[in-house]
Amino acid sequence: MGQEPKKLTPSKSAKDRFGSEVRRYRDLEGISIAALAHKIPYSASYIGDVERGDSGCVREFAEACDGALNTREALQHLWDALFATAGSPVPEWFTTWPKIVDDAILLRVYDPIVVYGMLQTPEYAAAVLFDDQAKIEDRLARQAILTKANVPRLVYVLPEWVLYHDIGGPEVMTAQLERLCEAASPRLTIQVVPNGQPHQGNQGRFTLATLPNGAEFAYTEMAVRGMILGSPDDLALLRDQFESIRSHALPSGMSIDLIKRTVEERWKI
Repeated sequence: MGQEPKKLTPSKSAKDRFGSEVRRYRDLEGISIAALAHKIPYSASYIGDVERGDSGCVREFAEACDGALNTREALQHLWDALFATAGSPVPEWFTTWPKIVDDAILLRVYDPIVVYGMLQTPEYAAAVLFDDQAKIEDRLARQAILTKANVPRLVYVLPEWVLYHDIGGPEVMTAQLERLCEAASPRLTIQVVPNGQPHQGNQGRFTLATLPNGAEFAYTEMAVRGMILGSPDDLALLRDQFESIRSHALPSGMSIDLIKRTVEERWKI
């Protein structure tokens, strides 16, 4: 006999409520988790984790399940009701991402535009966010992830030109680049791609997050909004792109030396 499915308690949390509804609609459709995994771009283990309430999910998962289970968009509406945060200083489409980052054990980041938000000083963040206090406070609050007991492993890759991109003036840039040097540790690797190195990193910023159960998500940004991706094809493409970019970067120690030289030669008053 097969193992009995875990008894769900929808009232326990939002994740449990959502997971119980996914299972209910799947049972109504009369298909197994494995069969559902063949219909949508998510693995059976991922679906199982969501149904049991062991893991949250991106909105795209709800959309995929709605299409496969003929729910008439019921799961999308439920996801919005449970996980979209009204009145948040960040856009609705971004609200799930901090939850994913908070659970992650590994973050791989490439940003060709500005210093990664998790490592920004308050002054640099203020310049980037045009002094929007609500957004600044939200960004700085999320940096607590890097000081918690089970801090995720972070691999951050950036092109050299970001070190020269004037955000807020010499004092702000000096403090920001010194912050990068101080932040480097065995758990936080910073690598710089020298100017002139050809690579695949000209299509925008992205972050790859790996969760304890092995599930992966990616966050990318376009001009008008960001997207959280979870399909195997998208993730494979971004993993390959990240490793390709990283292969052109200096080792961590040499990268920190380059950042220090840039402070002295470009930003010291």
